[in-house]
Amino acid sequence: MLNFFQQLLNAPHPGLHKYDGWSLTDRDPQAIREVFMPVWQWLYQHYFQVTTDGWEHVPSQGRLLVVGSHNGGLAAPDMFMLMYDWFARYGTERPAYGLAHPSVWKYFGATATLAARAGAIVAHPKMAMAALQKEAVVLVYPGGAEDVFRPHSQRHQIQLAGRKGFIKVALREHAPIVPVVSIGAHDGLIVISDIYPLLAQLHDRGMPWLFGIDPNVFPIYLGLPWGVAFGPLPNLPLPTQIHIRICKPIEFDRSGRSAANDRDYVDACYDLIEQQMQAELDRLVLERG
Repeated sequence: MLNFFQQLLNAPHPGLHKYDGWSLTDRDPQAIREVFMPVWQWLYQHYFQVTTDGWEHVPSQGRLLVVGSHNGGLAAPDMFMLMYDWFARYGTERPAYGLAHPSVWKYFGATATLAARAGAIVAHPKMAMAALQKEAVVLVYPGGAEDVFRPHSQRHQIQLAGRKGFIKVALREHAPIVPVVSIGAHDGLIVISDIYPLLAQLHDRGMPWLFGIDPNVFPIYLGLPWGVAFGPLPNLPLPTQIHIRICKPIEFDRSGRSAANDRDYVDACYDLIEQQMQAELDRLVLERG
């Protein structure tokens, strides 16, 4: 572990960072076992007291696209707890990758190193398809910032933000989709409102965005370490209990390039995924009270 962190401290400037998210070889099973898993285990067992179910739905091998709706701000604790549970059950050698926003490599050098070692790759169809072609598991959260920063009143609503690229990837690569839903993590911070529509009007009048990025959300939330935070700032999640559910795999009637290029069919597949995830989340909320 010491050698790993020495390498991390000696990592080059983010703009010259060798971990750019465009390689499947940066993933380090040993680092996952020795660096990440002990930390995640403590968080899993003590801080978030995680419970999960539905693992019988996961095929023992082969390509798979795991699609989730995540919660809790940029900390996204349910995502990391899902990763811990996955590696604890299937080991770190089974190839598994997660799609991460390109800004991780553009602006956050040390974070990029950690993310790449854990299996993060840039969120691009090319990389998702390359991983699936190697019979790997790929984790994607299509909703992005709109998902993790949705208002607390919408914490039990699936938010995939209308993004359908993952559907096209699954169809092209003949990959089953395994939806994942969870509750609890969105109580780790309280998003009061999203004032993005108001700021978008100001942006039209010439207001610059941080780092030149339009994040599509600008939340006001209560949480650590800021107390009251404005904008999509990083956060430390409160110790809330998390329950994660693995849903039944969804395989579509059609697949291949022609299906992926059929806009109406892609829309229908997206609606099916969203509806089934919402139904399962509603069931989980009812069960958990």
